[in-house]
Amino acid sequence: MEIGISTFVETSPDVETGEVMSHAQRIREVVEEIVLADQVGLDVYGVGEHHREDYAASSPAVILAAAAAQTKQIRLTSAVTVLSSADPVRVFQDFATLDGISNGRAEIMAGRGSFIESFPLFGYDLDHYNELFDEKLALLLKIRESEKVTWAGGHRPAINNLGVYPRPVQNPLPVWIGSGGNQESVVRAGLLGLPLVLAIIGGSPMNFAPLVQLYKRAATHAGHDASKLPIASHSHGFIAETTQLAADTFFPSTQAVMNVLGKERGWGHYDRSSFDAARSIEGALYVGDPETVARKIINLRKHVGITRFLLHTPLGTMPHEDVMNAIKLLGTEVAPRVREEIAKWEAENEGKTN
Repeated sequence: MEIGISTFVETSPDVETGEVMSHAQRIREVVEEIVLADQVGLDVYGVGEHHREDYAASSPAVILAAAAAQTKQIRLTSAVTVLSSADPVRVFQDFATLDGISNGRAEIMAGRGSFIESFPLFGYDLDHYNELFDEKLALLLKIRESEKVTWAGGHRPAINNLGVYPRPVQNPLPVWIGSGGNQESVVRAGLLGLPLVLAIIGGSPMNFAPLVQLYKRAATHAGHDASKLPIASHSHGFIAETTQLAADTFFPSTQAVMNVLGKERGWGHYDRSSFDAARSIEGALYVGDPETVARKIINLRKHVGITRFLLHTPLGTMPHEDVMNAIKLLGTEVAPRVREEIAKWEAENEGKTN
């Protein structure tokens, strides 16, 4: 069971002062957060790509590379790379470079992206949203497979027997598929035999169990060993010494972000009752003291089949010291609890599941 952090490197207005942190400051803070995550024994850190004013990470690979030089063990991934509006050649080169700097710790999490700002920015038509992803993913996997590439598609100039460099330390460079719970994307990941990341940010996480089973069936149908394919979840959350403190600290910025996005996407108003319902044992918010958060992650492993958990924190702008404390608690208190219980549970169930 792998445990880590994901972030979108947000620079939304501070809920108390209204001040907006500079992109540069938040980027430097995130590098410090990744270094701490490595020091406290977390397995992975993901940085999401966005192209708007309230997010500072338009180039996750560059931020991760800065952290790679200061870390030893932690795996470094995008969360996600908006592949539909990117050039797969450049994506591969960036992450192969990161893989070299980190000596084999880079990963790509490829997704369509739930934000659309990158499409007009890079000159892509949203009417081609799905076919762009299919085509770009096929090219990325072809580059991963072979040093010399010959390829032709509808949305990028053809490549005729050209090499793509540098080559990564890892062979193959890990490519995960990020999904918001769309059945088609889950099946695609399974058929391709690629690891799956589910964004579980609303409703009950237990409702994602059928999607995990669908993914495994698709993988098995295509001849892949489904038992060897990792499945991750990315979920909002925060940890403090007490559950009350965690909830009271995390709510203000969460509410602010959810209501900004809600206005853009037509969601209802997000209030404290919505927040408290979501942090219950059945909900999708992982907010509480270490024991509470560990228990929810253990449930996710046992009942949904998740083998990697990414705690998305902060949500919105929060004091850097609070985020650092949450990362420390995740690594030193939550992760050991989860790993110990899951190792025991897997040993007890080995004969039944294999």
